[in-house]
Amino acid sequence: MGNKNIVVGLLGNPNSGKTTIFNALTGARQKVANWSGVTVEKREGVLHHNGYTIKVVDLPGTYSLTSYSIEEIITRDFIINEHHDAIINIVDAGNIERNMYLTTQLIEMGTRVVVALNMYDEAISKGLDIDADKLGTLLGMPIIKTVGTRSTGIEELKDAVIRVAERKSLKTRHIHVNYGSDVEKEIQNIQQTIWRVKKIGETYSTRWLAIRLLERDNDVQRKLADYPNYEDILDQAEKSSKGLEDKFKDEIETIFTELRYGFISGAIKESVQESHVKRTDISEAIDRIIINKYLAFPILIIFMCALFQLTFTLGEYPMRLIEKGINIISATIGEYLPNGQLKRMIIDGIIGGVGGVIVFLPNILILFMGISFMEDTGYMARAAFKMDKIMHKLGLHGKSFISLVMGFGCNVPAILATRSLENKQDRILTILINPFMSCSARLPVYILFAGTFFREHAGIIIISLYLIGITLSFLSAKLFKFLFFKGESTPFVMELPPYRMPTLKTTLLHMWDRGSIYLRKVGGIILIFSIIIWILSEYPKSPDIEKKYNNKLSHIDRIFSLDIQKAMDSLSLNSKELDSIKEEHRLARKILIREKKIEEMKYTFIGRFGDIVFPFIKPLGFNWQMGISLSTGFVAKEIVVSTMGVLYHAPDTDADENKYMSLGDILKREEFGITPLIAYTFLLFVLLYIPCLGTVVVIDREAGWPWALFSLFYQIILAWVVCFIFYNTGLLLEF
Repeated sequence: MGNKNIVVGLLGNPNSGKTTIFNALTGARQKVANWSGVTVEKREGVLHHNGYTIKVVDLPGTYSLTSYSIEEIITRDFIINEHHDAIINIVDAGNIERNMYLTTQLIEMGTRVVVALNMYDEAISKGLDIDADKLGTLLGMPIIKTVGTRSTGIEELKDAVIRVAERKSLKTRHIHVNYGSDVEKEIQNIQQTIWRVKKIGETYSTRWLAIRLLERDNDVQRKLADYPNYEDILDQAEKSSKGLEDKFKDEIETIFTELRYGFISGAIKESVQESHVKRTDISEAIDRIIINKYLAFPILIIFMCALFQLTFTLGEYPMRLIEKGINIISATIGEYLPNGQLKRMIIDGIIGGVGGVIVFLPNILILFMGISFMEDTGYMARAAFKMDKIMHKLGLHGKSFISLVMGFGCNVPAILATRSLENKQDRILTILINPFMSCSARLPVYILFAGTFFREHAGIIIISLYLIGITLSFLSAKLFKFLFFKGESTPFVMELPPYRMPTLKTTLLHMWDRGSIYLRKVGGIILIFSIIIWILSEYPKSPDIEKKYNNKLSHIDRIFSLDIQKAMDSLSLNSKELDSIKEEHRLARKILIREKKIEEMKYTFIGRFGDIVFPFIKPLGFNWQMGISLSTGFVAKEIVVSTMGVLYHAPDTDADENKYMSLGDILKREEFGITPLIAYTFLLFVLLYIPCLGTVVVIDREAGWPWALFSLFYQIILAWVVCFIFYNTGLLLEF
């Protein structure tokens, strides 16, 4: 390894502290992409240690290396097909027996492993004394004790990785997990059939193949389908599997699970001592309150309301600063650029559109920081635990909640996460209700309208939208279950990790991971569509409108001149009367110019589209600008705000008057007719109507185009009906 470059895969169970170790190793030197061929997030980081450049690939969290979910297949394919020098297996020291199941599968694959025995401080608090040196000798791999949140053991982990990669580790040796004479005999029978084709052994570990074939792994069967003795291998594997099932009177997967845990239990008995001193479990004490039958939901709602209110209270100050900065940039550009279409595109299109979205970055970061804190402490898992019971009552699978929670971040990866559901009906049902979860893309719209029309109660308004979305998703699930997906969901056991106090560094890194996605959208799709919306709102131009209003303006100017002349002729003109005539003239011109701009916009492409949309949205109280904003929001929900930034700034005529007006201030102007009732109705519509383009594409890919079309029509009809009832009921109550 002359170039001193090392590639390491990072692998572990969910809640084992894998992300914390990844951040401790790589810090800010990370990049996010997607795994080839699938839209599942792939994170990579780089670190430098003792003259080595180590690339760390963060593999999806998984409990095993079977082929039931996309995460398991990605992880397994990386180990088999991708170049790597070592695997770091993160093991929760406090739950060592369960976490070591994954380690046994790595042993079967014959890969070089370093175990990070993480959260060792929690193991000590549970009375566990782990002899890592002895356990490492038994497993044939170095084991390093770590506490990721405090970076304890990270330097030793780096040293161990280099030794394993350079094949200098004294602990590393290839061992076989002994499954007993009956199973070992069948493994050898399959191996002998595989060995007839040399090429198979050059690509895969034949022992691992034999074990996976015994467990009837479909993915492994597909991998071998092109080899000449495929049928013979399959026949032998099936014969061996049936033979073992007859002998043990159990399913083959259960047999291997018990044998692996038997191996783990033996290794743990040799190397782990448990203190018999009874210790107070803080997590259990907190759980008596947090997941109490009566208190759990009120506590969850209080936490979420407090988080959203904090988002507004703290976020308002940096938001105002960004607004001022944008206005100063706009004024500076306006001062130095010559009048013309380029100047208007930059100020009204780019700054008006992108600036309208970027001002919400502080609120987004504060919200993500709060959610990250709740996730890292272990509270979110408790919330999921309580919701899991409701899921079963509604006929949903327990795992569905994991996907739905992800939907609060983004619906696209949330829908992809439904691949972990084995039952197709459960998957499609979860996919259909996922868009009701308020993704972070809707948040700028919520913040804009809640902050403008409900400033004192903005947090409560936003939490009400989240709760309405959840409620309607469950009611829709009940309806879909009755109409399309009859039958019971399979049970699911959810793990509750212990409570932990996350470090500021970890929380900030998680916050930035999500916030950077928002920034990339602002600099990409939102920028592009802001320019497109501006062009569509500028062209085509009408010479007739220009001529008509020029004549009207000339007429007003003539009347003004005549009024001044008459007053002067009468010799009774004083300064107050002169100022009054001038003010009347200024207001008349202003009204005409605004009417001209509105009529010109109505003539443009976007104005014509607004005329088409308006009859549909008029019964909901929306104006045509709101209708166009909703239409462009199909591409991405943040574009609703950027479109408004372009459309509502366009008719402004008095530059000095509106120089420092925010989009929220403009929305409150009387001529647009947006009342608090209309504002909340609009928020309801944004919550419920068609998902974004990316979500529709993923629904098509994961469930098929009929379900994608069904989702589109169902949500648009539901949004219209709910908003129509709400708005018109509100009008009746006002009288």
